[in-house]
Amino acid sequence: MDTAADRLTGTLNYREAVLDDVPALVPLVESAYRGDASRAGWTTEADLLQGQRTDPQGVADVITTPGSRLLVVEQDGALVACCQLEHRGEAAYFGMFAVRPELQGAGLGRRIIAEAERRVRELWDVREMHMTVISVREELIAWYERRGYRRTGRMTPFPYGDERFGLPQRDDLQFELLVKPLG
Repeated sequence: MDTAADRLTGTLNYREAVLDDVPALVPLVESAYRGDASRAGWTTEADLLQGQRTDPQGVADVITTPGSRLLVVEQDGALVACCQLEHRGEAAYFGMFAVRPELQGAGLGRRIIAEAERRVRELWDVREMHMTVISVREELIAWYERRGYRRTGRMTPFPYGDERFGLPQRDDLQFELLVKPLG
């Protein structure tokens, strides 16, 4: 039986995204979060949200905004994952984390988040990593808790009515802030 770990072979390369990467990054992010393609992985928002997760302008904004980086992960030259890193004072924000669904469950996410934490300490000398996760995504939150993140109980409303963030399938969505101290 072919497993995600069997498909994760070869050398990983981490680099900062450039605008030429946008056409490949948008479908990667979409496939990890929404639609039937996302169901190939162990985690998805497909039952919570339909529509888009991002668009070319949103990805380009992450790449070009001062104090922001979009970390691209390649395996033998093929795009396999990405994540957003943003400097916010004494903390960094971790977002837009996408791993190709067929590679989820192979330990790649653990490796990427560790590299992201290393990079923000080196780049910005920050003391904490922050992220927001839809609060009803208990399995995903548990995964982050196993990586050292803690729930804060601090909630932010979901932007209902703004289709740039998707089409909610429930009326109880909100974002919870997760925080991890960086040593």
